Amino acid sequence: MNDRRALSDAPWLNSGPTARVLKLLNGGGEEARVVGGAVRNALLNVPIGDVDIATTALPEEVVRRAQAAGIKCVPTGIEHGTVTLVVEGKPFEVTTLREDTETFGRKAKVSFGRNWARDARRRDFTINALSAGADGIVHDYVGGLDDIATRRVRFIGVPRQRIEEDFLRILRFFRIHAAFGAGEVERDGYLACIAARSGLATLSAERVRMEMLKLLVADGAAAACVAMAESGLLQTIVGGVVYTGTLAAMVAAERALDLKPDAIRRLAALAVAVTEDARRIAVRLRLSNSEARALDSMGHRWWRLAGMDEASAKRRLYRLGEGPYRERLMLAWARAGIDSDTRRWIELARLPQRWSAPKFPLRAADFTARGVAEGPQLGHVLTLAEDAWLAADFPLEPAVLASLADQAVARLTRDPKP
Repeated sequence: MNDRRALSDAPWLNSGPTARVLKLLNGGGEEARVVGGAVRNALLNVPIGDVDIATTALPEEVVRRAQAAGIKCVPTGIEHGTVTLVVEGKPFEVTTLREDTETFGRKAKVSFGRNWARDARRRDFTINALSAGADGIVHDYVGGLDDIATRRVRFIGVPRQRIEEDFLRILRFFRIHAAFGAGEVERDGYLACIAARSGLATLSAERVRMEMLKLLVADGAAAACVAMAESGLLQTIVGGVVYTGTLAAMVAAERALDLKPDAIRRLAALAVAVTEDARRIAVRLRLSNSEARALDSMGHRWWRLAGMDEASAKRRLYRLGEGPYRERLMLAWARAGIDSDTRRWIELARLPQRWSAPKFPLRAADFTARGVAEGPQLGHVLTLAEDAWLAADFPLEPAVLASLADQAVARLTRDPKP
């Protein structure tokens, strides 16, 4: 069955680079359509990202037509039927229709085909299997339009079989639901994911990381993570305890501060109570060095930022710097819960916008002039003086600074070891 619906207003489809690619690949006995996420997003009225194209033309024909039109063509996966065309600086993945000619276990023998319905049935979820031609007509072979209407994420065919083809689809099920679904996750798919969860161990950490970070920034991340935690899937991924209530509080805190969703910030809320958690997760998910450092920083004694007065907050901001201060403060805020004093937390989080920490005004020369020799003791006396300067609320008056320097030298004399 092929249900149809027209995209009534789709300038991205009937003009510009997309229209040019479709015009190039249509005709001469061949047909091309936009497939997958772009069609789904257009129907849901959400921003469209990458535009993927499916075609009846073989890869060699796609390459021939592109070269004849002077379009850049990159054989990104030509052995699997995919080439990338670059039009006006925008990349388009163009893939020849495929169909299974023989299936056995988790593998299938695939050949290029010309049947749109068979190609659609090879995809993962019904809302991802829609295609649209240059005329704006949406073709649906698997019930995706009904699922778009109800915002239901449903596997095509038998969920267990779809999952066994690629266990990453367990995570994609929750990620797509978090981004586009509504209500509870679809029951048959949910149960199939639970039954197949041992397959997660076969996935590379890099693939798991990619899906998890995408899931965490989706609008429905908090609810999706609750469903994953209730099934035990989430604990398997992070290798420890998860805090779904803290994640929900972090989402609320981001919205209160009008901040864009941040995957590492939300990951910290979900699974980091101490720095040991951060280090374990960084290894399990193969986080980048910058991601691992950010996660570790957030988990480092975040509880010290709870209940601060403004003077203490200024000292923390001075020590940490604006970015780490805000992120660690937000973890403390999320740990305090959604019902904590939102107004006070907002004031602390926005401290960098109304106050800039001055530079420590004392220098090494101020202490060598007082008889402190260069070396470890000089570093120690500078630390003592800086601590006293912070405790005194960042004074800049020369007389006060001189007194702080004298006191630091006196303390050094009493305790000469760095």
